[in-house]
Amino acid sequence: MSLPVHLVESLAGVAPGSVVEVTGDEAHHAVAVRRLREGEQVVLTDGLGTSVTGSVASTGKRVFTVTVESVTHDDRPAPAITVVQALPKGDRGELAVEVLTEVGVDRIVPWAASRSVAVWKGERATKSHAKWQATAREAAKQSRRSWLPTVTTLASTADLAPLVEAADLAVVLHEDATDPLSAVDVPTSGRIVVVVGPEGGISPAELEALTAGGARSVRLGAEVLRTSTAGVVAVAALLSRTDRWR
Repeated sequence: MSLPVHLVESLAGVAPGSVVEVTGDEAHHAVAVRRLREGEQVVLTDGLGTSVTGSVASTGKRVFTVTVESVTHDDRPAPAITVVQALPKGDRGELAVEVLTEVGVDRIVPWAASRSVAVWKGERATKSHAKWQATAREAAKQSRRSWLPTVTTLASTADLAPLVEAADLAVVLHEDATDPLSAVDVPTSGRIVVVVGPEGGISPAELEALTAGGARSVRLGAEVLRTSTAGVVAVAALLSRTDRWR
């Protein structure tokens, strides 16, 4: 059985024998909801590549401590994957973030595409972004990631230009593309960017802007996938051709 994973602010300087204190909502959920008990083995991670395994030494109302038994440091995975996710309607945004995090995406960029049904403005933008961040955090723990993905603030089409231009490979998923995703050469390092459009599709102007910046228009297959699942399928297809999945 896999050990439960909890996120902490920092594991700097932690070594075997150290005692780490976990507080706040993370501790409350572990103690009050999961009913964490003294002596139980857990994994703590800082989301920046460092993880420790140890035994729970004490528990309180919103706190528990862990005596560290072992420490591991994982390098940041390469190539790094960024997914530009057009805002889907309803709760499909959180679904997209969840599965993208589980498959190993390093950065998720919410995109206000011209044909997006959902709109993030004002207080709704703040709340929606917070939901995406919370979803990524929980999915990272569930999938036992030592590196927590970044969920950026909302991006416009103009904001995507530097992302695409700086990428070692940038692809735009488009049902009318002539080239299949399987035809692209996948880099062994650097950053890969995958752009996923909204339910209404990427507009011609957006496609032109992205390809002008160096992105390649590709298709996954004959089927047209939902925006909330197309990204994870594309990322999985790419990762299967890298050392990250070998």
